[in-house]
Amino acid sequence: MKFIFSTLHVKNLEESIQFYENIVGMKLARRFPGGPHTEIAFMADGPAEIELICNTEAEPVVYGECPSLGLSVEDLDQAMEHMKEQGVEIVSGPFQPNPNTRFFFIHDPDGVNLEIIEKK
Repeated sequence: MKFIFSTLHVKNLEESIQFYENIVGMKLARRFPGGPHTEIAFMADGPAEIELICNTEAEPVVYGECPSLGLSVEDLDQAMEHMKEQGVEIVSGPFQPNPNTRFFFIHDPDGVNLEIIEKK
C-alpha cells in the first residue's frame, strides 16, 4: 500500500485553495463538481495530495486537536518568518524534541492542525 491523499471537508473552497497555494506552497492539481452543492479540489506537492471537499449545504466540520497534517520544510526559521509575513498565527512552538527535529503548528482556514517540520 502507498498513501496517496487525505480528505478535508472545508467551508469555503476558494479560501482553502488560496491558503494551500499561497501559505503552504501546494499547487491545485484538479478541481471538479462532486454532486449537488459539492465541489472537490486536490492540492498537490509531490505524490501525496490533500483532497478538499466543499458542500455548501453541509454543517461545518469541527476538527479540534486532531487530525494533524505534517508538512516538511528545509528551514524552519524561514517558514516561521513566512507565516508571520502572511499573517498566519503560529499556534504553538517551535519545539525541538531532539537535535534533528524542529516543528511548529499553524491552523488552516477550517482549524486543521498543520505541523510544519524541519528534519536534518
